[in-house]
Amino acid sequence: MNQPLAYVHPGAKIAKNVVIEPFTTIHNDVIIGEGSWIGSNVTIMEGARIGKNVSIFPGAVISAIPQDKKFDDEDTQTIIGDGTTIRECVTINRGTSDRMKTIIGKNCWIMAYCHIAHDCIVGDNCIFSNNSTLAGHITVGDYVVLAGMAAVQQFCQVGSHAFVTGGSLVRKDVPPFVKAGREPLSYVGINSVGLRRRGFELEKIREIQDIFRILYQKNYNVTQAVEIIEAEMSATTERDEILEFIKNSKRGIMRGYVGSN
Repeated sequence: MNQPLAYVHPGAKIAKNVVIEPFTTIHNDVIIGEGSWIGSNVTIMEGARIGKNVSIFPGAVISAIPQDKKFDDEDTQTIIGDGTTIRECVTINRGTSDRMKTIIGKNCWIMAYCHIAHDCIVGDNCIFSNNSTLAGHITVGDYVVLAGMAAVQQFCQVGSHAFVTGGSLVRKDVPPFVKAGREPLSYVGINSVGLRRRGFELEKIREIQDIFRILYQKNYNVTQAVEIIEAEMSATTERDEILEFIKNSKRGIMRGYVGSN
């Protein structure tokens, strides 16, 4: 708290070694952990819980009230995990009575002009490129990449290790480990590059490919594909994660590969 031109409410709890740049405003009921850096012209509002070694760049607005007409001033929060970077002009809204919290995991990279609406839950190590947008009540797994200007419709889920191409509109759930693109959004392969970078062995990548061939390339409907995967594929962590995701999908999963438009 070494910047006299910033305003920090007396009720905020700021670790001693946090750097706050000029013209930033920090409201009441805010907690900021050790080693964090808050750039100039940032606004951090009530209910923000910001972890250690978080960087927030100029113009960001964290924990503003939801853009939801049903919001009735509930005591809700925005939680930002350790090591996350939030770039210029990002907006992250706090929760509503639905989940009470908006959560961003650890070591995420949220690029300029992204918007994350109320009641979203984002896992660890995610990358959201410029202008990516999450509507309310969305769940995103670990290691998800949203390329620039991707938009996710409310109540959707995006599974862990998924990659969504730039400019995509996500209207259905995106299973784990896949690449999603085109319009309407469809399966375009598994995220093999991302999986290799994260240490998945070739045998494990091939197993995931085999599962999605059954699901998306064998002309089965989803129910038939799930039954075949359960019967023919050995139980593994990845297989079970995919099956659990599909079975719990309320919006339904995105469609299979449909070729060039």
